[in-house]
Amino acid sequence: MTTELRRLRNYIGGEFKDAADGRTTEVVNPATGEVYATAPLSGQADVDAAMAAAAAAFPAWRDTTPSERQKALLKIADAFEARADELVAAESENTGKPLGLTASEELPPMVDQIRFFAGAARLLEGRSAGEYMDGMTSIIRREPVGVCAQVAPWNYPMMMAVWKFAPAIAAGNTVVLKPSDTTPASTVLMAEIIDSVLPKGVFNVVCGDRETGKAMVEHSTPAMASITGSVRAGMQVAESASKDVKRVHLELGGKAPVVVFEDADLAKAVEDIAVAGYFNAGQDCTAATRVLVHESIHDEFVAALAKAAADTKTGQPDDEDVLYGPLNNPNQLKQVAGFIERLPAHAKVEAGGHRVGEKGYFYAPTVVSGLKQDDEIIQNEVFGPVITVQSFTDEAQALEYANGVEFALASSVWTKDHGRAMRMSKNLDFGCVWINTHIPLVAEMPHGGFKKSGYGKDLSAYGFEDYTRIKHVMTSLDG
Repeated sequence: MTTELRRLRNYIGGEFKDAADGRTTEVVNPATGEVYATAPLSGQADVDAAMAAAAAAFPAWRDTTPSERQKALLKIADAFEARADELVAAESENTGKPLGLTASEELPPMVDQIRFFAGAARLLEGRSAGEYMDGMTSIIRREPVGVCAQVAPWNYPMMMAVWKFAPAIAAGNTVVLKPSDTTPASTVLMAEIIDSVLPKGVFNVVCGDRETGKAMVEHSTPAMASITGSVRAGMQVAESASKDVKRVHLELGGKAPVVVFEDADLAKAVEDIAVAGYFNAGQDCTAATRVLVHESIHDEFVAALAKAAADTKTGQPDDEDVLYGPLNNPNQLKQVAGFIERLPAHAKVEAGGHRVGEKGYFYAPTVVSGLKQDDEIIQNEVFGPVITVQSFTDEAQALEYANGVEFALASSVWTKDHGRAMRMSKNLDFGCVWINTHIPLVAEMPHGGFKKSGYGKDLSAYGFEDYTRIKHVMTSLDG
């Protein structure tokens, strides 16, 4: 018996459409390895149509009041909440994530973030109007930038779509959003829900591959390109956008150091780090993947973390006991396995280090010790359920190791010494520093990094302001 595949479509100008040339890609459930849907493989004609729809909708949306935009976003948040079960099911099929954890750990923050940006729409700030020159009054206007080309990743398809469209729309922009080619289902469902709220053309979804994203970024219409993805992809976007001086917003890779000092609460540190390292199969730019432990507690920590890894379970989405599901696709499984296969002789796999089962793309929770600072697995992003452990002798060496990578997104420090925590947080070259915790995010605080982790902020008033431009207006008091 043949099961009919679900047919996903683009959402352009308020209508659901196939690709203009009819091309499609297959969409695979990573928990089973089986195709469950087809999605448009959009080309230039589809990108042109989406950009034209967004450009046509921009003047009217730009001129709405902040309260009108707030009301629309609040309606979207309410609608997402009302259809939470459908969104969770779509996201789980997209990614293989556990249903329960997706419902409890992703949907509520996502809705809260939309509501935050709904409120932010009415709280734009600027310098006070006044006479900074005799006889002249100056005012500051914050305006939307225009059409935004946005590319979301496959690790958190729903939430990252929210981080893209919510601040842009709240600020009065219009959006053309491309989900990853491996995870389009939940984004298309979001478009279906949003359809009843926003005017046609304000929000558009174009499905496709890298070439589709490239066509979006290179298109002459958008004033801004925003991407969450790999460093390589971010560099390509920045290069493409530079040709017509588009604004660029990049949230790229990470290699978060987790610095555990000898006075840390060892049991709590191990428990929290295991969760922060393995949640979502480690497919998180802020994941607690690179642990630095003081030499005096190194062996004890490694043994405890290896046990925590052995006690951590991966499996099918409907299994309530699992912490994480599969890796997203076969290429990602191959990448993670490759890091372990290429480990140097001085490294030791303390737990895991292998695929789980033959169905789907599952990988065991893994701990690797005995590593040196210049090892490949220390310097490069694995993006899988792999935690490395290094030893350090003192605060200076911990800081040297922590900052000694090209990424600079997130970090954490584990100590009971307040002064030490403050010194480390000052000197860690990362966009976020957690103290005695790792990975919590709130809508009110910014998320974004330095160095090769990109620039621009997601979430918070800072993220909202990234989607605005500043205009100075000066008028003569003489009339």
